[in-house]
Amino acid sequence: MLNRIIEQFRLQIISMDEVEDSHSSTVYKCTLHNGEKVFLKIPYTKMKYQREFEAYEILKGHVAIPEMLECWEGDEEIPGAFLLSELKGKPLTKEAAPIVAFQVGVLQATMHTIQPTAGKVLTGIQNEYLNWSHFIEKQFYSFAEDAKEVVDKRLFNQAIEKFEEMKQQIPSQDVPSFVHMDFRPANIIVDGDKVSGMIDFESVRFGQADIDFTKLYRDFLSFDPTLYQAFREGYNSIRPLIDLEIVLPFYLFTDAFNSIGWCKRRGIDKNTRFLEENLLRLKNFLI
Repeated sequence: MLNRIIEQFRLQIISMDEVEDSHSSTVYKCTLHNGEKVFLKIPYTKMKYQREFEAYEILKGHVAIPEMLECWEGDEEIPGAFLLSELKGKPLTKEAAPIVAFQVGVLQATMHTIQPTAGKVLTGIQNEYLNWSHFIEKQFYSFAEDAKEVVDKRLFNQAIEKFEEMKQQIPSQDVPSFVHMDFRPANIIVDGDKVSGMIDFESVRFGQADIDFTKLYRDFLSFDPTLYQAFREGYNSIRPLIDLEIVLPFYLFTDAFNSIGWCKRRGIDKNTRFLEENLLRLKNFLI
């Protein structure tokens, strides 16, 4: 499959390394014969390919993303592939300066200002805004089918009860936003003290922006109040930030539970550490 895609894009590759922290596609960083560095991305499914393709069309010119150099919609055996330019830098880390957190806030807020275009038909990116609570519930109970094989029965039942209780408390937002659904440090590229942009759009939707703060808080903002404050200032410079204290507990809880189901679905052996982290987080929510 990989050789066919390389032939399709007519690439002359000197070296190639698989990107490890990519969960919804197979990604290779390639050095070409002319010294240029590019990324070869192969989504797991046709739907993920279509979402990514449409996301590049929607986001281009609004927020910093890689350039789509070429794309191929694939065939019966291959779901499709993208050839993408390199964003200079490395993934965001907890050691970033507050000025970086400010820029991350600006980046995310700018993305959240993007709304569905009237009359534009999308076949990959769904608009879940009007049925947001149903969308969240559908996701939760879908992962529950996997989680119940991993989580202690008593803990599992407690989680179901807590979800039903907490979901009633989530406020509705006035307008739909373009939401990344996987806005985490690994998908935010930083070059020194400058945010180069964001990557990976296989899971994007139109919906409520509140869900998009979950993984960023879990993996970055929760470790340093200074970074959290800088992020808030950056976000507020573009659009008003919702009261995260109201929505974060619910989304952090559902993220822990859903992540357990995700680990079972994708393979416990490959995701043991992430599974253990989320089991601990779930227990802490239910104590």
